[in-house]
Amino acid sequence: MKSILTQIKLLLFCTVLPGGFLSAQQILTLDKAMEIAQQNSPSIRTSLLNLERSQQLLKAQKAALKSQFTLSLTPVDYSKNRSFDDYTSTWYTNENLASYGTFTIEQPVLVTDGTISLVNRFGWQKSNSTSSGLENEAFTNNLYLSVNQPLFTYNKLKQELKTLELDLENSNLSYAMQKLNLEKQVTQFFYNVYLAQMSLSISQDELKNTRETYEITKNKVEAGLSAKEELYQAELNYSQAQSDVQNQQVTLDNAKDQFKQYIGMDIFEEIAVMADVNASEVKVDMQKAIDYGLKSRMEIRQREIDIENSQFTLITTKAQNEFKGDVNLSIGLIGENEKLADIYNNPTRNPQVSVSFNVPVFDWGEKKARIRAQEAVIESAELDLDEEKKQIIIDIRSTYRSLQNQKMQIEIAKQNERNAQLTYEINQERYRNGDLTGMDLGLYQTQLSTQKMSYAQALIDYKIELLNLKIQTLYDFEHGEAIVPEELLQSSSKKK
Repeated sequence: MKSILTQIKLLLFCTVLPGGFLSAQQILTLDKAMEIAQQNSPSIRTSLLNLERSQQLLKAQKAALKSQFTLSLTPVDYSKNRSFDDYTSTWYTNENLASYGTFTIEQPVLVTDGTISLVNRFGWQKSNSTSSGLENEAFTNNLYLSVNQPLFTYNKLKQELKTLELDLENSNLSYAMQKLNLEKQVTQFFYNVYLAQMSLSISQDELKNTRETYEITKNKVEAGLSAKEELYQAELNYSQAQSDVQNQQVTLDNAKDQFKQYIGMDIFEEIAVMADVNASEVKVDMQKAIDYGLKSRMEIRQREIDIENSQFTLITTKAQNEFKGDVNLSIGLIGENEKLADIYNNPTRNPQVSVSFNVPVFDWGEKKARIRAQEAVIESAELDLDEEKKQIIIDIRSTYRSLQNQKMQIEIAKQNERNAQLTYEINQERYRNGDLTGMDLGLYQTQLSTQKMSYAQALIDYKIELLNLKIQTLYDFEHGEAIVPEELLQSSSKKK
């Protein structure tokens, strides 16, 4: 009930402008702020664009593995050359006019890293030469099937595809981590605004109490019941309280601007936040938290992806200056005739076979040095993975201890606030009876304000630590559910 009344008081206060006029502004809850941030936050939008890049690159690579159809056309190819014939020791002129096109179907073979191509080149040619005095005009068509197959080397197609798949997985992990980080940052900014609102409200209460004290002191001095210096002190306290209200207003406005900038809202839009900071105790099993963290944390998978990518680089490094070969096979028919319909009356078969090898002889130790350098990169990535696991355990243990400590701090802050309130009420009565000076009462007022803020801060710190534990373990102990579905964890485990 107390929390509800506090919220109503804060909202009423934050929606009233100086002079008593109501301001139209948007009331934000933490869930609403998260919804706005997920749509407008620059960091999330950047992460989404990076994710889209990875998706499109993988899509393009998969499309490249399908049959590729290309058509190249040369409508006109004209040349006229003057040449010297060594055999007859005469100059002659050769004139040539041609038109041709090539249609190609190319199919990469993922399993073998080879390529199968079906090519058809059709053209028309007219040529004459002054050396023979003859003119030739004919249609030609060259249809052939060719196969290219690398030997004794790694499969580049498979490696490129796997690299892009890992890149997409890494982008998905980065996006998920960015969303968790966004939740943490939005929550922190949200509660900064909430505390600034509360601090301003407490300053208003303090100003109200100080004004009452000033009126009481003024009446006493006018009645000759108190010394005049008491009025001077009361005026000083009243001025200080007014100054505190103004300072807290500036702090609140600055906190709102930072909050709106982070979640992507219009800076000039008026807002107020509403939150339930009452914290109920959440039971946490530290071993369960560690187990979930090691099983679910996306940073671990990212380190494993780094190792896999480093191993791919090692494969590429070993392929430099290596013994490898290529086999090229080609078989087809060439037809030529003056009449298009008779182009294949007397076809010519044109089989071709070539086998080539690259045999390294001596590279002065270059390849060996590059391999060792890349092996060092892999060892470093493996060390990073081990250290990441250790750091996750340390962070979870630290967060767990902080959470347990925060429970005690809440109880202490709650008791201190209650004691400060009772102390202030007792001393306020003493002041009315003339048994206490205005300066002393001001100290009790300050003490009460401080303890109110300390209690609110302790409640918020507990909520922040709960969220931090959720991010550290990817398990929501408050609701008893895992953040990462079990099937995704099993899928990730299979990839390893």
